[in-house]
Amino acid sequence: MVNSLSVIIAAIAAMVLGMSWYTPKTLGKLWMKLANVDSNKKDGMAWRPLVGLLSYAVMAYVLATIFELTGTIGLNSGLYIAFLLWLGFVGTTTLGSFLWERKPFNLWLLNNTYNLLALLLMAWVLLSWT
Repeated sequence: MVNSLSVIIAAIAAMVLGMSWYTPKTLGKLWMKLANVDSNKKDGMAWRPLVGLLSYAVMAYVLATIFELTGTIGLNSGLYIAFLLWLGFVGTTTLGSFLWERKPFNLWLLNNTYNLLALLLMAWVLLSWT
C-alpha cells in the first residue's frame, strides 16, 4: 500500500526544488528569456502553485505505485526506475516542444534537467519511507 504521507512529502520536495531552480536568483531569468515569458505579467498566478503541487502529488503517487508493483525497495533500483521513467516518458514527450514548437533546445534542457532531478528526488523521498 502506498504511503500517503511520503507521497505528500515527495510532492512538496519537488515543488521546493522547482521554486529553487526557477527563482530569478538561480535559473529563473534564463528560463523567462528562453520561454519568452514577461516577468511583469502576473495575471492568474494564484492557482498555478496549487495545480503544480497537485501534479507533483500525482507523479509521486504513480512513482510510488510503480515501486510497489515492481517490489522496488533499494535506492539504486528506485533511482534507476525514476531515470528510466524520465527518459522514456518525460524527456521524450517534452522533446516535441523543441522539435515542433520551435522552442530553444536550451529551454528543453533547462526544464528537463529539473524534471529529472525532481523525479530522482521524489524516488529518494519515497524509498526513504519504505
